[in-house]
Amino acid sequence: MRILVVEDDATLAAFVSKGLTEAGHVADTFADGRDAMNAALTQPYDVVVVDRMLPGLDGLSLVRALRAAGLELPVLFLTSLAGVDDRVEGLDAGGDDYLTKPFAFSELLARANALARRRPLHGGEPTTLEHGDLRLDLVRRTAERDGHPIDLNPKEFLILEALMRASGRVLTRTMLLEQVWDIHFDPQTSVVETHISRLRAKIEKPFGGKPVIRTVRGSGYALDI
Repeated sequence: MRILVVEDDATLAAFVSKGLTEAGHVADTFADGRDAMNAALTQPYDVVVVDRMLPGLDGLSLVRALRAAGLELPVLFLTSLAGVDDRVEGLDAGGDDYLTKPFAFSELLARANALARRRPLHGGEPTTLEHGDLRLDLVRRTAERDGHPIDLNPKEFLILEALMRASGRVLTRTMLLEQVWDIHFDPQTSVVETHISRLRAKIEKPFGGKPVIRTVRGSGYALDI
């Protein structure tokens, strides 16, 4: 999922963003409500996590503006305003859920996932990817082959997602570094090769060694067709 995080506490925003990234999601953070509004109008998001007290445009006004613009993005308020009237006000403004600070990140993640399951990703993209007997659930971030669950870490999941979205096309090492690690230069490490090796051990070896990922010598990697 791609999640818009609107929080003016830099430490908290970094904590939430780091947790979402480690869970395999993409998080864009903004401290100002107006900047977040511009991002929501121009970028495809699956969930918005927003504080109520923000500079530029407060959280309630931001959500009302999103709804007035016709955006039906699921909105999770994350705020220290914990009174019943505060909750009602947030939901009446167009929020879909309300979580008060302090909070457990596991609960925030579960609530964001639950909101995303209510609508297709990016307003029409599938929530699952399939390739032969391999299946990914993009919302629950789960993988299975031939009906058997596979335990993938977030980076392994993102690599497999990128390869499945490529539909048999070759993804170069540089492309994987950009898509999975958001690295736009060559770090001169074997991080891609190491993760590909571990991924193969999980999705091929337990299934009779039937290959899934093909190495294209001198080019990169692709899924076997």
